[in-house]
Amino acid sequence: MKTPLPLSRLSLVVAAVLLGLPGAASAARYPQPVTDAIERALDDEYQAEALYSVAIAAFGEQRPFTNIIRAERRHQEMLKDLLRASGTPIPANGWLDGTKPRPEAPATRQAACAAGVAAEVANADLYDKDLLPKVVDYPEVTRVFTALRDASQQRHLPALRRCAR
Repeated sequence: MKTPLPLSRLSLVVAAVLLGLPGAASAARYPQPVTDAIERALDDEYQAEALYSVAIAAFGEQRPFTNIIRAERRHQEMLKDLLRASGTPIPANGWLDGTKPRPEAPATRQAACAAGVAAEVANADLYDKDLLPKVVDYPEVTRVFTALRDASQQRHLPALRRCAR
């Protein structure tokens, strides 16, 4: 009977990351362009949270804003998990802490929905044209980016379009 080849710690970490096991990538580091892409995606999710928080402040706890802001926060956590797994510090939300310009409240709920439509369309363009091409060699990052883009396009965008009418 053959003895299986021993696996190095690095190969175990890589296998765990590719399989999506929790806490798997603590030793893995992404190259700077991949980390930059993850941080850019996180900043976009932060900006979306700021947009929807302004709408909620102006028009109250109403759908679709309340549902979408919760989703944006879940999206942020997925991206933060990638950064944590690679040992990268998590940047603060500059759109909410005052280091970046906070969006202005639209005059009407319908205008807030239209602003959300524009933001979600821009989000898909960001992933498709800029971020996804940068992470093609990193399946775990590609999976997260694709899931976030798809959620925005398939869930957020239709709800915001209905609201903007």
